[in-house]
Amino acid sequence: MRHAKAEPFASTDRERLLTARGRKDAVEAGAYLAGTSMIPDHAVISSAVRTRATWDAVAEGSGSAAEVQVDESVFTGSSPEVVLDVLRTQPDDARVVMFVGHNPAVAQVVHLLDDGNADPDAMHGLLTGYPVAALTVLEVEGPWSGLAPGGARIVAFHVGKG
Repeated sequence: MRHAKAEPFASTDRERLLTARGRKDAVEAGAYLAGTSMIPDHAVISSAVRTRATWDAVAEGSGSAAEVQVDESVFTGSSPEVVLDVLRTQPDDARVVMFVGHNPAVAQVVHLLDDGNADPDAMHGLLTGYPVAALTVLEVEGPWSGLAPGGARIVAFHVGKG
């Protein structure tokens, strides 16, 4: 998931807060996950204030009590490779892992993981852009440690609209 709408300025980029709209959109995205039975049991979150607040709102909307890993590398070195490396460290028993980060890395990792058999509606949504509060649901076969390019199927795309 890409973080929800944040204020344009703060003392540092890391400290940018969510706007009221951003919080509502993230709560709605969480409700969407709950409605599709995709409640995260693990979460990897960038260390930025806006991503942590996005996760808190998603957890509220979904009812998730996930084990959360705040990862500095996802903020400072946000690239598809960094995201994949972090996702590969998730425990084998993690059923639904949520990543909350920043673009362009979020959209890039989704396309990198695409196995070419995406749900047509989800792919259509992805091809129109990756706005704030957007999330993609991917199915992953096998252990997280084996996650590789082309190793997941895109099954849904949703943009939180509170």
